[in-house]
Parts: sequence; structure tokens; C-alpha cells
Amino acid sequence: MKQWNAGLWIVVVAVSAVTAAGCTAIRRENTLQTERTLSAAGFQMKFADDPGRLAETKAIQPQRSLVPQNMDGEPRFVYADAEFCKCVYVGTEKAYQRYQRLALAQKLSQNRLAAAEAEQSASMNWGMWGGWGPWW
Repeated sequence: MKQWNAGLWIVVVAVSAVTAAGCTAIRRENTLQTERTLSAAGFQMKFADDPGRLAETKAIQPQRSLVPQNMDGEPRFVYADAEFCKCVYVGTEKAYQRYQRLALAQKLSQNRLAAAEAEQSASMNWGMWGGWGPWW
């Protein structure tokens, strides 16, 4: 097996780092959007501002998912994010239902926007450029 030269290793490491950073940025943006929606739906945010609370936040699995729990005999929904905000969102059944409606409305809005952008792109007159045809 041939040995890789140092330059190739640098390129592989750099590409891996950029890819990982991009994935983290996308995951962070998705998390922020979810947390904004939870807040708008009436969920209460509580910071994991000491090591004990952070450990409890990390113990809630799966992370960044709504998990049903019983608190003081009442059903609650908990969303834990130990990575980005280091916080927990807690909501009632009503808040959960509002969240579901808001999340659905958001998804529909994103789908409509994507469809409108695709339609606009398809209707553009590229003139002498001829779109992004086989010449590339």
C-alpha cells in the first residue's frame, strides 16, 4: 500500500473539519428553530446552570426531542439540549399541542417557499445562456 504524502493528509483533515463544522452549523440552526417554536408554544426554558443540572439535562434521552414525562402527577413534555443552549424546555399538554400546530405550519410554509423558488427558477428565461445545460 502506498503511503500518503503530508499534503494529501492536510487536505483530508481540512475537508473533514469543514464538513464537520458545516454539519454542526446546520444542526445548531435546526435546534434554534425548534427552540424558538417551543418557546412560542408556551414551553418554559430552564437553564442547566450548574454541574448537577447539566448532568440531569444530559441524562434526558434522546437529546433535542420531546420526551413525555410525569411531573408531580401531571403529564409534561420535556426537550433537553445539553449541547447548544444547555437548557431544558418543559411544557404542558396544551403547549405540546400548540407546538405541533406551529411546527406543522412552519413545515408547510417552508414547502410552499421551496415550491415557489423551484417554479420561479423553472420559469426564468435564460436567453443565450440556455440554463445550466450540458456545456458544463
